[in-house]
Amino acid sequence: MIVKKAELSAVAVRADGYPPDDLPEIAFAGRSNVGKSSLLNLLTGRKRLAKVSGSPGKTRTINFYRINDAFRIVDLPGYGYAKLSRSVSENWGEMVESYLKGRKGLALVVLLADIRHKPSAQDVQLLEWLRHHGLNTLIVATKADKISRSAVGAQLLLIRETLELSREERVIPVSTLKRTGVEELLAAMEDVLYPPESESGAAE
Repeated sequence: MIVKKAELSAVAVRADGYPPDDLPEIAFAGRSNVGKSSLLNLLTGRKRLAKVSGSPGKTRTINFYRINDAFRIVDLPGYGYAKLSRSVSENWGEMVESYLKGRKGLALVVLLADIRHKPSAQDVQLLEWLRHHGLNTLIVATKADKISRSAVGAQLLLIRETLELSREERVIPVSTLKRTGVEELLAAMEDVLYPPESESGAAE
């Protein structure tokens, strides 16, 4: 899949601020400072589409990006930043849950995990919640350039074991610095948006 057009279409904190539920959507979720904004900028080929902040926990809205006029990428606010007040954290939880439970066009949730660390209790809890509600999920291990190649396999195994993934569930390691794993992620997104069986075997 090639992203030819990407634009911010809505910034919201409540359902009344969402764009019409008329396109498939792929939502990105993860802890604060997991590298979500950098990844979204790389996926879309836009250096400043999603703002990259040096202050974890700064994004407190749900941002909708219209891609190729065909689907949306939805940037969910990060979670797990210790310096946030409990009231703010709870509001974020309510905001994200409202979106995830209410969007009919939600086709996939991409859950980001920092490859350097064991997934947090909040990562596990979110994945369990997504499974409970029957939401299609893909795990992406970010910052793959921050560890040695020899350590990647062990860290991916740690992520799989902690999140209790089945053999069929994928974990895609990506590096925004080295631009690796992005094509695989885009292909996985395309498979969800345009399932191969729906194309009657037609070639690209």
